[in-house]
Amino acid sequence: MWSALAIALLALNLRAAVAGVGPVLPELRADLGLSGTATAVFTMLPVLCFGALATVAPRLARLAGIERVLLVAVALLATAQVVRVLDGPVALFAGTAVAGGTIAVSNVLVPVLVKRDFGRHTGLMMGVYTTAVAGSAAAAAGLTVPAGELVGLGWRGGLGSWAILAALAALVWRPFTAPHRRRGFVGPPPGPSLLRSALAWQVTLYFGLQSLLFYAMLAWLPSIYRDHGFSPSAAGFLLSLTGLVQIPFTLLLPGIAVRARSQVPLTTAATLTLGAGLAGILVAPTAAPYLWATLTGIGAGACFAVGLALFVLRTEHVADTARLSAMAQSIGYLVCAGGPLVFGLVYDATGSWTPPLALLVAMVIPQLWLGVRASEPRTIRPTPNPTTGDRSAAAS
Repeated sequence: MWSALAIALLALNLRAAVAGVGPVLPELRADLGLSGTATAVFTMLPVLCFGALATVAPRLARLAGIERVLLVAVALLATAQVVRVLDGPVALFAGTAVAGGTIAVSNVLVPVLVKRDFGRHTGLMMGVYTTAVAGSAAAAAGLTVPAGELVGLGWRGGLGSWAILAALAALVWRPFTAPHRRRGFVGPPPGPSLLRSALAWQVTLYFGLQSLLFYAMLAWLPSIYRDHGFSPSAAGFLLSLTGLVQIPFTLLLPGIAVRARSQVPLTTAATLTLGAGLAGILVAPTAAPYLWATLTGIGAGACFAVGLALFVLRTEHVADTARLSAMAQSIGYLVCAGGPLVFGLVYDATGSWTPPLALLVAMVIPQLWLGVRASEPRTIRPTPNPTTGDRSAAAS
């Protein structure tokens, strides 16, 4: 029970550092004098770090133990969230990069920890994990502006306040690093990766595209609605709403997905719901903003929950889960990183939200196809290479 609570508390820190930025982005940009391009790069930076550093997580876990790595990661996350609000653009970008790197490591290792330690309760614990992640995004989106007003430090106080939650998680994780509490980690051994597996690529690209759509909205949705006359708090609430409505779906869907023979119906319904919300924001943003935010949130949360469950469902062993998790989150988040950047650059070039929103809606089509293929009942397993004797990945 205590380990489940520790995982949930850790997961509460895995989106707050990113989700809190959108509601205060206009003030942050004005205060630091960031150009449109610099702002777009800043919104992309955490997700870029998610992808660039995900592959190092299994190696670190093999060297130091998964519990110790997670403790160091969350402690660094707390420090980075303080550093990035202390001074100017250099501190902002450096702190954000470190925060993104620590989240990347945790993103990869927590699903592996769940598969290793929770056996028959994998679906339930993946639900707890994804719900905590979604809940942290919702809380950060809705509470960052009020927190900044409460402490009287504006955007700096709002973003910096989330370091307290990370510090608390570090304190809770400290006992798990004791020698008698640590367990072995079976990471992917040296040798062929999953790059030759079509199924691994389908899982990876599906995960990347659903993340791209989510993080583009995470970065820019408040700005879209502020340009339509919404107050900072009201625009932040819309983003928070997209996170709040995810919670029941992220809690329940992993368990449903684990018990289902095929996840195709879940993936299809989730992707189409996300597409409907984005299309509403594109066509009539002020006609029913709360409906569009609700549909976008439900779709994004369901896509994320099923995407994480696929790491477990498409593999048979912990080592393969770690390998697929690292591949999907490294390449997938690198694909995703372009979303906020391109979205911001297209808006900066056109002066309108319509072209970047239209691009997002168009991306729903390949996401749907990849999701259907990744959700078919198959698994990745090593098979011998007849010419070299090496073991490469295949779907069965």
